[in-house]
Amino acid sequence: MKWTKRRRVLTLLVSVAFVAAVLALVVLLTVISKRQPSTVITLQRNASPSSPLPSPSQNNSVEIQPTPFLAPSPATPVASPVPTSTSAPAGKLLIPVAGVRPEQLRDTFSEARSEGRFHDAIDIPAPKGTPVIATADGPIVKLFSSERGGTTIYQLSTDGKFVYYYAHLERYADGLAEGHFARQGETIAYVGDTGNAGAGNYHLHFSIAEIPSPKDFWHGLSINPYPLLTR
Repeated sequence: MKWTKRRRVLTLLVSVAFVAAVLALVVLLTVISKRQPSTVITLQRNASPSSPLPSPSQNNSVEIQPTPFLAPSPATPVASPVPTSTSAPAGKLLIPVAGVRPEQLRDTFSEARSEGRFHDAIDIPAPKGTPVIATADGPIVKLFSSERGGTTIYQLSTDGKFVYYYAHLERYADGLAEGHFARQGETIAYVGDTGNAGAGNYHLHFSIAEIPSPKDFWHGLSINPYPLLTR
């Protein structure tokens, strides 16, 4: 009997000691965890998954800021400039619309047009039927009608190095023909709105180009007429 009681007492003491040891271990772990610094990483939207983790010496809370997103602006078509010439016809050119003064002109040479084009000319507004005059002496080499230019005239300079182009004409002057040598100031046509000028948009489209040959007058380097007509 005495041995049985001793064994029960011994078992009880072992159990109590085990429970006490477990409780002591829990308390010890709790104290250690409170002393250990905790690192919190807040990942924001758009943060890079390859961003480096903070080192233990950094602040307890580290916030990785998102990279701003810049929406692309809508693409704007830009016209490609056409090579222009630095040369100019000799002598003074007349404004090729009767009655228009230099201060009334507007430089439209570099304005963009449809299909990625530049204007490469000057528009001179005037009432329908206003006389169009030869800007300089030179032969009429071509009378032509096109979808864009409407009724047009090509005139060469006297040295054959430049071509003067008159477009959107209502009609030619009576008796005008290819090969006619026009004198400066002579009426060669009348202001209109033919071609792609737009109905009622009466004006003369006037351009100048330096050409490689009188026989190749429809190809050349554009020249801005504005400074030549206002000088």
